[in-house]
Amino acid sequence: MENLKEFFNPKNIALIGASDHEQKVGGILSKKIIESKAKLIPINPNHEKIHGVKCYNNLLDYPGNIDLAIIAVPSLFVVGAFNECAKKNVKKIIVISAGFSEIGNTKGEDEIREIASKAGIRFIGPNCFGVCNPYKDLDTTFSATAPEKGDIAFISQSGALWSYVSDFASDKDIGFSGFVSLGNIGDLGFNEFIEHFSKDKNTKSILLYIEKLKDGKKFIEACKKCKKPIYAVKAGSSVEGSKAAFSHTGSLATDYEIYKGAFKQAGVILCDSLIEALEKITNRPLLKKREDSVKIGRKVSIITNAGGAGALLLDYLCKKGFELLKNPLDILGTASSMDYFNALEKIKNDSSFDSVLVILTAQSMSEIKKTAEIISTFKDFTKKDVVALFLGGSIVKGANNIFEEHNIPYFNTLEEAREALTF
Repeated sequence: MENLKEFFNPKNIALIGASDHEQKVGGILSKKIIESKAKLIPINPNHEKIHGVKCYNNLLDYPGNIDLAIIAVPSLFVVGAFNECAKKNVKKIIVISAGFSEIGNTKGEDEIREIASKAGIRFIGPNCFGVCNPYKDLDTTFSATAPEKGDIAFISQSGALWSYVSDFASDKDIGFSGFVSLGNIGDLGFNEFIEHFSKDKNTKSILLYIEKLKDGKKFIEACKKCKKPIYAVKAGSSVEGSKAAFSHTGSLATDYEIYKGAFKQAGVILCDSLIEALEKITNRPLLKKREDSVKIGRKVSIITNAGGAGALLLDYLCKKGFELLKNPLDILGTASSMDYFNALEKIKNDSSFDSVLVILTAQSMSEIKKTAEIISTFKDFTKKDVVALFLGGSIVKGANNIFEEHNIPYFNTLEEAREALTF
């Protein structure tokens, strides 16, 4: 069994791209690591100290051993960071940096994979959201919610879905034993982490969000060996959702029926939605059934800071007969209120659709109320139907009264939107 404990219980973490800027990924992660039980080793040639901790120009300047490196720099510098890790004998890496196969840069992904293979490095990502271990107060994601301790492990190909699920779950007193965002699966994937959590004493059940499996045979073997129940939600049950998954993590989902057969063979419980999976795991209802419907125009456009949420929503809508002419516009988890403003500006004069669905999952840099106000202003100046999906629990609900004031339909779960939206 591959030993992955350094990802979830490292003594120290070198953060390549550390920052003291509160709204940048490097700044958010620096602060979170300091608050964990791991020692922060900040790497940034432009700083002497970050949050009072000595900063190093590069990994090689640090005199001791490094358990885990997190890379959060532009994609152009990731290969160089991997070479430093190889020289420093760092064996575990999390690559937050995007800009690889999800945008067609397969060469860059191949380069880091080759370096890792030669140096005996195992890595998560690229284009991932990090990991979480509530039992060690470790959170290397930029989610706005710190989850409670519990017995559910969540392995997801979409990072921002963690923000949605953990925030919703916190309101329902549901806790987690761990979380890992796989991103593009350049190296470590579902098989290795299913095996890891199958041996984890805090984990009683495993939840998966899947866009594509790279090795179906090994996946089935890993699931069969696991003695804990595994629940899966699969994006790409529609052709359109499959295309959206590809633009998100570079994973073109294939025939949904093939996956259903593989899950059945592996003993995996396939669920239609993440909340349905949590209901099955906890054996209790988590949502009240909505009786009302929300009528909007049939031709829709989706703007989202969570690619996985966009792909799932697209699946739900297409099954109901809605039309989407383009992939959801994924403005990434780091999106500010101005990013939403710019995205809405781009489409305001586009006559090819008549409804706009705006998704937000709460990240540490999200400007929830400002974004709600921008959506409300957009609604006042457009003839299109506007729907807000601010996904999660108490953190996002502060925007609901803004939507009510402007008569904008809103949902805090994908499941409620799936049931209520009609044309």
